[in-house]
Amino acid sequence: MTVVYQRVALIGLGLIASSMAHAMRQFGLAADITGHAKSAETRAIAAQIGLCDRVFDTAAEAVAGADLVVLCVPIGAMAAIAAEIAPHLAAGATVTDVGSVKGAVVDAVRPHMPQHVHFIPGHPIAGTEHSGPRSGFATLFQNRWWLLTPPEGADPVAIARLRALCEGMGANVDEMDAAHHDLVLAVTSHTPHLIAYTMVGVAEHMRRVSNSEVIKYSAGGFRDLTRIAASDPVMWRDVFLNNKDAVLDILGRFTEELFVLQRAIRMEDGEHLHAYFTRTRAIRRGIIEAGQDTSAPDFGRVARVEGKGTA
Repeated sequence: MTVVYQRVALIGLGLIASSMAHAMRQFGLAADITGHAKSAETRAIAAQIGLCDRVFDTAAEAVAGADLVVLCVPIGAMAAIAAEIAPHLAAGATVTDVGSVKGAVVDAVRPHMPQHVHFIPGHPIAGTEHSGPRSGFATLFQNRWWLLTPPEGADPVAIARLRALCEGMGANVDEMDAAHHDLVLAVTSHTPHLIAYTMVGVAEHMRRVSNSEVIKYSAGGFRDLTRIAASDPVMWRDVFLNNKDAVLDILGRFTEELFVLQRAIRMEDGEHLHAYFTRTRAIRRGIIEAGQDTSAPDFGRVARVEGKGTA
């Protein structure tokens, strides 16, 4: 694989950034990788395991001379980081991010970007419930979608170069408008996470069932919900606060569907329930056919490379 960027700066060293570092190194996509994390402990771990070629105490130091800067911090921290690094960005550099909300990232970052850099927001739809610099692995992005939301007038050469990096890490790349991205993700990711957090919260507060019984008798459905609800609370707090309009819209639609099912159960309308479940079952089959999961009993959640993470 050909080197796409000479120097890549990773700001924030959690699951996505560490996976990018492993993938870029394994596939020879970057000649030099620098990194920065707010936490001194995280920086120390990243340096200890050799995640980056150099780990810096400040984001400003990390981006110096980089031709690609990747913002891998919570959405709420984007504006402050963008303001810090702006004076230190090299001419012609590309700045991207990995946040799962794009409208808020554009509003937070773009005002700070100097004229001589390319700002191309992005979102890899990949992850596990694990976080931190030790959680990454090189194959995280294999056959996963990486969405780019370049603003109007973005340099097509810069977009193509960033696309080449994402594809080099194994991802499928698509482009869309930031607002459309946020609506789509509200359906496919954000609202499902909110529902998972809620259901686990219900189980936690049930006084009729002890915690030990909830854990001991966890069936596949509840177990999967707890896996989703184990995700980084800071990240998801910021997601919901920054994509609230789309999430509230989809949550309202979900509530309407729930009322319909509630009535069918109360009225013992088995025909309606069977027809509804048959239609929704087709969605699962479509996901499998699209290569985004497997039909294995464990949903493909086998141990990853060196035991790092799950699907």
